Amino acid sequence: MQFTLRLVSVVALATMVLASPAYNRDVEASIVSNAELDNWLRTTDAVLTFTGTAKGPLAKRSALNTRVVYCNRRSGSVCGGDCTVYEGNSACLNAPDTTCLMATTDVAFCDRGGCGGSCNTFNSCGTRLDGGFCFTPGTRSINVPFT
Repeated sequence: MQFTLRLVSVVALATMVLASPAYNRDVEASIVSNAELDNWLRTTDAVLTFTGTAKGPLAKRSALNTRVVYCNRRSGSVCGGDCTVYEGNSACLNAPDTTCLMATTDVAFCDRGGCGGSCNTFNSCGTRLDGGFCFTPGTRSINVPFT
Protein backbone atom coordinates (compact mmCIF):
# COMPACT_ATOMS: atom_id res chain seq x y z
CA MET A 1 0.00 0.00 0.00
CA GLN A 2 2.77 2.47 0.93
CA PHE A 3 4.73 1.48 -2.17
CA THR A 4 1.69 2.21 -4.39
CA LEU A 5 1.13 5.59 -2.74
CA ARG A 6 4.77 6.58 -3.25
CA LEU A 7 4.70 5.40 -6.86
CA VAL A 8 1.56 7.43 -7.58
CA SER A 9 3.14 10.50 -5.92
CA VAL A 10 6.32 10.19 -7.98
CA VAL A 11 4.37 9.76 -11.23
CA ALA A 12 2.16 12.76 -10.40
CA LEU A 13 5.19 14.97 -9.69
CA ALA A 14 6.96 13.84 -12.85
CA THR A 15 3.85 14.62 -14.89
CA MET A 16 3.62 18.12 -13.40
CA VAL A 17 7.28 18.83 -14.17
CA LEU A 18 7.00 17.64 -17.76
CA ALA A 19 3.72 19.50 -18.33
CA SER A 20 5.07 22.85 -17.10
CA PRO A 21 5.74 25.37 -19.88
CA ALA A 22 9.37 26.28 -20.44
CA TYR A 23 10.37 29.94 -20.37
CA ASN A 24 12.19 31.11 -23.49
CA ARG A 25 13.71 34.56 -22.97
CA ASP A 26 14.66 34.86 -26.65
CA VAL A 27 11.08 34.98 -27.91
CA GLU A 28 10.12 38.54 -26.99
CA ALA A 29 11.77 41.72 -25.90
CA SER A 30 10.02 43.40 -23.03
CA ILE A 31 8.88 46.97 -22.92
CA VAL A 32 11.09 48.62 -20.32
CA SER A 33 9.88 50.78 -17.46
CA ASN A 34 10.96 54.40 -17.05
CA ALA A 35 13.02 53.32 -14.04
CA GLU A 36 14.84 50.67 -16.10
CA LEU A 37 15.51 53.17 -18.88
CA ASP A 38 16.77 55.75 -16.36
CA ASN A 39 19.09 53.16 -14.86
CA TRP A 40 20.50 52.34 -18.30
CA LEU A 41 21.05 56.06 -18.99
CA ARG A 42 22.90 56.43 -15.67
CA THR A 43 25.18 53.46 -16.26
CA THR A 44 25.92 53.47 -20.00
CA ASP A 45 29.12 54.67 -21.63
CA ALA A 46 27.29 55.31 -24.92
CA VAL A 47 27.34 58.78 -26.50
CA LEU A 48 23.82 60.14 -25.90
CA THR A 49 21.80 62.68 -27.91
CA PHE A 50 18.42 63.79 -26.54
CA THR A 51 15.52 64.68 -28.88
CA GLY A 52 11.82 65.40 -28.61
CA THR A 53 10.90 66.60 -25.15
CA ALA A 54 13.85 64.72 -23.58
CA LYS A 55 16.04 67.26 -21.81
CA GLY A 56 18.46 64.92 -20.10
CA PRO A 57 18.68 61.53 -18.46
CA LEU A 58 16.96 62.49 -15.21
CA ALA A 59 14.70 65.36 -16.31
CA LYS A 60 11.06 65.46 -15.23
CA ARG A 61 8.85 63.81 -17.86
CA SER A 62 5.22 63.32 -18.79
CA ALA A 63 3.81 59.95 -17.74
CA LEU A 64 2.06 59.61 -21.11
CA ASN A 65 5.13 60.11 -23.27
CA THR A 66 6.94 57.24 -24.93
CA ARG A 67 10.69 57.03 -24.49
CA VAL A 68 12.84 55.30 -27.12
CA VAL A 69 16.60 54.72 -27.12
CA TYR A 70 18.11 53.68 -30.44
CA CYS A 71 21.79 53.04 -31.05
CA ASN A 72 24.16 52.31 -33.92
CA ARG A 73 26.35 49.52 -32.46
CA ARG A 74 25.98 46.05 -31.05
CA SER A 75 28.81 44.25 -29.30
CA GLY A 76 27.79 40.73 -28.37
CA SER A 77 24.60 41.12 -26.38
CA VAL A 78 25.20 44.79 -25.54
CA CYS A 79 23.71 47.76 -27.41
CA GLY A 80 25.66 51.03 -27.48
CA GLY A 81 27.81 53.37 -29.53
CA ASP A 82 26.06 56.57 -30.53
CA CYS A 83 22.53 56.52 -29.10
CA THR A 84 19.56 58.84 -29.49
CA VAL A 85 17.05 59.18 -26.65
CA TYR A 86 13.61 60.32 -27.84
CA GLU A 87 10.75 61.31 -25.58
CA GLY A 88 7.39 62.26 -27.02
CA ASN A 89 4.22 61.01 -28.56
CA SER A 90 2.89 60.00 -31.97
CA ALA A 91 5.90 60.49 -34.22
CA CYS A 92 7.83 58.89 -37.03
CA LEU A 93 11.53 59.07 -36.14
CA ASN A 94 14.15 59.15 -38.86
CA ALA A 95 16.62 56.55 -37.57
CA PRO A 96 19.13 55.47 -40.23
CA ASP A 97 21.98 53.21 -39.09
CA THR A 98 19.96 51.95 -36.11
CA THR A 99 21.19 48.56 -34.93
CA CYS A 100 19.27 48.15 -31.67
CA LEU A 101 16.58 49.87 -29.64
CA MET A 102 14.56 49.83 -26.42
CA ALA A 103 11.27 51.57 -25.62
CA THR A 104 8.73 52.21 -22.88
CA THR A 105 5.79 51.34 -25.19
CA ASP A 106 5.39 49.01 -28.15
CA VAL A 107 6.95 50.97 -31.02
CA ALA A 108 7.38 49.76 -34.61
CA PHE A 109 10.72 49.76 -36.41
CA CYS A 110 10.76 49.91 -40.21
CA ASP A 111 13.30 49.18 -42.95
CA ARG A 112 12.43 52.32 -44.94
CA GLY A 113 12.34 56.00 -44.03
CA GLY A 114 9.02 57.64 -43.26
CA CYS A 115 7.88 54.58 -41.30
CA GLY A 116 7.32 52.70 -44.53
CA GLY A 117 8.42 49.42 -46.00
CA SER A 118 8.44 46.37 -43.78
CA CYS A 119 7.80 47.15 -40.10
CA ASN A 120 7.94 44.99 -36.99
CA THR A 121 6.87 45.74 -33.45
CA PHE A 122 9.23 45.89 -30.51
CA ASN A 123 7.23 43.20 -28.70
CA SER A 124 7.89 40.78 -31.57
CA CYS A 125 11.66 41.22 -31.34
CA GLY A 126 13.56 38.27 -32.78
CA THR A 127 16.88 38.82 -30.98
CA ARG A 128 16.77 40.13 -27.45
CA LEU A 129 19.84 41.92 -26.07
CA ASP A 130 20.91 42.89 -22.55
CA GLY A 131 19.15 45.75 -20.77
CA GLY A 132 15.81 45.35 -22.57
CA PHE A 133 17.20 46.12 -26.04
CA CYS A 134 16.15 44.47 -29.29
CA PHE A 135 18.56 43.80 -32.17
CA THR A 136 17.05 45.67 -35.14
CA PRO A 137 19.57 45.69 -38.03
CA GLY A 138 18.43 47.55 -41.13
CA THR A 139 16.13 49.90 -39.23
CA ARG A 140 15.64 53.24 -41.00
CA SER A 141 12.69 54.68 -39.05
CA ILE A 142 10.74 54.15 -35.82
CA ASN A 143 6.98 54.67 -35.46
CA VAL A 144 6.09 55.94 -31.98
CA PRO A 145 2.38 55.44 -31.18
CA PHE A 146 0.01 57.91 -29.58
CA THR A 147 -0.16 57.01 -25.89
